[in-house]
Amino acid sequence: MKLSICMPTYNFGTFIGETLESIVSQLVPDVEIVILDGGSTDDTESVVNAYAKRYPAIRYVRQPQRGGIDRDMARSVDLAHGEYCWLFSSDDIMRPGVLKRVLAEMDSGLDLYLGGLTLCDKEMRVLFEHPVHRAPPGSVFELSDEAQRCRFFGLGLTTTAFFSFMGSILIRRDRWMSGALDEGFVGSCWAHVVRILRLIPQGLTVKWLGDSLLLKRGENDSFMDRGLVHRYSIAIDGYHRIAREVFGEEGYEAKQIRRVIVNEYPPQLFFFAKVQCRRESREREIEELDRLASMTYRDLTPKSLLFRLTYAMMPLWAYEPVRAVYRRFRGAGRTK
Repeated sequence: MKLSICMPTYNFGTFIGETLESIVSQLVPDVEIVILDGGSTDDTESVVNAYAKRYPAIRYVRQPQRGGIDRDMARSVDLAHGEYCWLFSSDDIMRPGVLKRVLAEMDSGLDLYLGGLTLCDKEMRVLFEHPVHRAPPGSVFELSDEAQRCRFFGLGLTTTAFFSFMGSILIRRDRWMSGALDEGFVGSCWAHVVRILRLIPQGLTVKWLGDSLLLKRGENDSFMDRGLVHRYSIAIDGYHRIAREVFGEEGYEAKQIRRVIVNEYPPQLFFFAKVQCRRESREREIEELDRLASMTYRDLTPKSLLFRLTYAMMPLWAYEPVRAVYRRFRGAGRTK
């Protein structure tokens, strides 16, 4: 078996059929789809079983209860038979022709392939290409080599470059299995990231594919159940912790991880969350937002200092007018 598409899921019955449709239309021999259901209470099981009856390449495993994304992701790879595993979200859409392309890439036998993605709204209307990496498409990095590792981290644009989004990751199963699930990161949403990064000292060859492999469904975040501020904290606290514990506070890689968090969380996102808190009478969450902004902009770089000053000085009443101008400017830039 060449490739296992590993799909942990929970209560995505509304979307998983569309996801599977985008994959089964491209299926070839030597590819399987492994679906690990964390005890869904919706119609996920019936939707998947209908596809499994028509496509023997689909294996559906249902757990009695949800293990959480960290355990369920790891378990889906445990169940796989493929030489490579592609971690795939059960509400995203594989682009046409992509499966053939990635299978050809895997003939080179590298450890990990990193792909791009296209951000969409909940109805899968395309919004924009998500920035990931500034390296030329096709660039290969041996991350155990310090110079190549520094270049890889220095060219990253978002945490997706550092393996945050599972749908961008295709990894050799034997390399994944040579690591272990870190129980200390279970519940953080980032146990898979730590598992991959800790493979670096033994050698980890990564190829940046460059192209978008999938359409990512937006406005459907499973981790928004406790609100926007909590969702920010998952990413900001989580990746700061990864930077600190894997690379050390002052390591070059840690500084680059903190740099891309600044890219992902400019002041307008904090202002947006703060306005929402005010509108919804959740004033106590504003203190947490201030803490997260302080953490995000902690490094003494020109960009962080500018963002820190902007966040500290701009009054909330100015947010909506500034946001409107920003959207017009951004929209104009995209039409050029």
